[in-house]
Amino acid sequence: MKSKNKKKVVDGSRDLISGLPDAMLCHILSFLPTKEAASTTALAKRWRPLLAFVPNLDFDDSIFPHPRESESVMAFVDNVLALQENATLKRFHLKCKDVVDGYRVLDWLPKVLKRDVLDIDLHIPSPCGFCSKSSFYPPLPSEIFVSKTLVRLKIQFKNGVSINVEGDVSLPNLKTLHLDSFKIDTRMFNKLLSGCHVLEELVLVKLMWDESVEPGTCFVTVSIPTLKRLLFSRFQYFDEDEDSVEATDFNESVSFSFHNSNLVYLKYSDTIAGRYQQVSFDSLVEAKLKLRKTSGQTEKDKVNVTKLLMGICNVKILYLSYFTLKVLGCCSETMPIFENLIQLTIKTALDVGWESLPPVLNNCPNLQTLVFDGLHHKYTVKCGDEEGCVCEGQDDFGVEEDINTCLSSSPVKVIKIFNFGEICYVEEDIDDQIKQVIQFLETMPNLEQVIVYYNTPNDEDVMELCKQLQELPKVGSAKCEVQIISDIPNLSCTISMRKATPFLVSQP
Repeated sequence: MKSKNKKKVVDGSRDLISGLPDAMLCHILSFLPTKEAASTTALAKRWRPLLAFVPNLDFDDSIFPHPRESESVMAFVDNVLALQENATLKRFHLKCKDVVDGYRVLDWLPKVLKRDVLDIDLHIPSPCGFCSKSSFYPPLPSEIFVSKTLVRLKIQFKNGVSINVEGDVSLPNLKTLHLDSFKIDTRMFNKLLSGCHVLEELVLVKLMWDESVEPGTCFVTVSIPTLKRLLFSRFQYFDEDEDSVEATDFNESVSFSFHNSNLVYLKYSDTIAGRYQQVSFDSLVEAKLKLRKTSGQTEKDKVNVTKLLMGICNVKILYLSYFTLKVLGCCSETMPIFENLIQLTIKTALDVGWESLPPVLNNCPNLQTLVFDGLHHKYTVKCGDEEGCVCEGQDDFGVEEDINTCLSSSPVKVIKIFNFGEICYVEEDIDDQIKQVIQFLETMPNLEQVIVYYNTPNDEDVMELCKQLQELPKVGSAKCEVQIISDIPNLSCTISMRKATPFLVSQP
C-alpha cells in the first residue's frame, strides 16, 4: 500500500498543494502579483476558477512581457475585474511605469469600492512628464469619499486629479491618506479632513489650491486628534537646487491652523502662509522644514515664522533645509527655545549664509548631536561678527575674531559632517571646509566625537585633513575623537585630540 501511494505522488496523479482547500489556495495566491497568480490557471483544472476569488489584486506593468503595450495591461485588468464580479476584495494596487488611460482607471474605482475594498493604491504616470494647471483629470469618483471600509487610500496621478465632492465626506475607517498631484479648494479641503475621524497618516504632496474660490482670506484647518504623521507640500514645490520658486498671491490669502496633539512626525514644504491662526504639535518627535518666502511678504514673515516655530518647539529631531536658513533670518530676535531638541540637521549651500545659526544654537540648551549635510557656506557681512555666524571669521586685517559664544557654550557632544570635500562650484575650496572642522574642535568644549563622511575624489584632501588635525595645538575638548569614514578602507581612521592642549573658553 505504501509503495502504491508513493508511485502516485511520483507520477503526479496527486500533489499536496492542489489538495488544499480553495480558501487557503486563494490566500496563497493573494501574495503574488496578479499576473503571476493568473498564470497558475495553466497548471491544472483545479486552479482555473481560483483567480475569481483572490482577495488581493496587484497589477504592475513591469512584469508584463511587453510593458510598452499599455492596452494589454488595461485589458488584463478589465478581464480580471469582470471575472471576479462582486467577490470580496481587500486590496487593489495598480503601479504603472508606462503611460496608461487614466480615465479607464477612474472608471474602475467605483467597481472596486462596491466590493468593500480596504486598500487602494494607484500610481499612474503622466504622458507629459509633469503636471500643469490644464492637464488635470476630472474629479475622483465621489464613491471614494463615502467608503465605510477603506483603511488605506493612496492616489498618485502624475497628471493630477481634482477633488470635489458635492455631499458630505465620511471615511470612518481610513487610517492612511496619501494624495499626490491634486487640485482642491480650501472649502473642500476642510470637508475632506473633517470626514476622516481616525486618520493616522496624512500625506499631501504637490497640492494645488483651486483658485476658483471667492476672493478673501481662506481658512484651512488640519486638526485630527489621531494623526501621527503629516507630510505637506504644495504643487509649487521647490527643489533644493532651485534658486527661485513660483509664488502665488493666493497662498498669501490662506490662513493655516494646525492642532494635532498626537503628531510625532512632520514634514512641511511650502512658502510661508499669509497667516498661521494656530500651530500646536505637543507630542512632536521629528520635523523637517523646507520653507520659502513669497515675493510679497516682508514684515509679516517675522510673525508667521515665529508662530510656526513656537508650534514645533517641543521637537526632538529637527531638519532645516538651506532655504529655511534664509527664512529663519527674519526672526533671529524672536527665536523660541527648543528645550527638547537633541539632534539638529543643517542642509548647507554655497549661496546661503549661516547668520541664522547662532540664534538657533543659542536656543537649543540640550542639543547633543549637530549634523551638517555638506559644509557649503556663503560669506556675508556678518561673518566674523561674534554672534553673526559660526564660521571661522576674520576681520579686515586678517586677525581672527573672538570665539563665537554660541559654539563655546554649546552642549553638543557629537558633530556629523556628511559629504565633506564635496565641491559644487569652482570658487569653493577644500581648505575652507578643513578650517571649519578645526573651528568646531577649537571652540566647542563638550565635544566627544566628530564624524566626517568624506565625498571627494582626491585622497590628498583627506590626508591634508588628517595632517592638520594631528598637528592641532589647541582644542576645546581634549576627550574628543575625530573619526574619518571613507569607502576606501585604508583612508578611514580615528584621531584622538588628547595630545592637543585643552583651550579653556569662558562660559557666559
